Amino acid sequence: MSSKSSNWDPILLISTGLIVSMQTLHYLTLSLFIPPLLTLFAEPTSLAYEGGASSVGMIMDWREMAGRPTVRGIYDSEKWGSYSWAWSGGKILGFTWREDQLRGGLEPMRGWIIAFCWIIACFADIYYLYILVRRPRLILDFAVTLAFNHLLLTTYYSSSIPTSLFFWAVVLAGTAMTVIIAEQLCVKREMNEGLNVAPVRAQEDDLEEMELGQLLPRRD
Repeated sequence: MSSKSSNWDPILLISTGLIVSMQTLHYLTLSLFIPPLLTLFAEPTSLAYEGGASSVGMIMDWREMAGRPTVRGIYDSEKWGSYSWAWSGGKILGFTWREDQLRGGLEPMRGWIIAFCWIIACFADIYYLYILVRRPRLILDFAVTLAFNHLLLTTYYSSSIPTSLFFWAVVLAGTAMTVIIAEQLCVKREMNEGLNVAPVRAQEDDLEEMELGQLLPRRD
């Protein structure tokens, strides 16, 4: 294999189909943890205005992890500067939201919950990489490609480039943790598989030769 294949090539990785499986498993893990945890710990009213705990935006919209509001409103000057309608996912969800509520973070707890679930998904990615990718030198490529693909998808979904330092910190920390642990596990497995244990019969033959060698007289 040429040295060119060792360079990071996301297009090549996507064409293999394995990164699609990794991306699917990553989002599947998020979809298993985010809705129940949000339902248990997030504030119900603000959660409803964001589309609910099972909204796709909880996974795909970077603003949800950053704790920023995603609802849109129609400004009505006759109602004391309030927004007369709140929108999410193309649907009207409510009304009489103040402008300062829409500009500020509605509930920081929601962002922390989603960030926690992202780290859980990164731990799951370690197992997926260990089982599917296996080769240590490919772990970095797949982990970086997964994060890169998510950045493209979340930018497309939210129609804005992620500008939250908290979001970037969580994604980068999760990616670094995935690479370090997965590489170590794969290297350890390769080292264990590379150890050739001599058969018991061969060990007995070597022992007999050594004993015979000790019995033979020395020639000066």
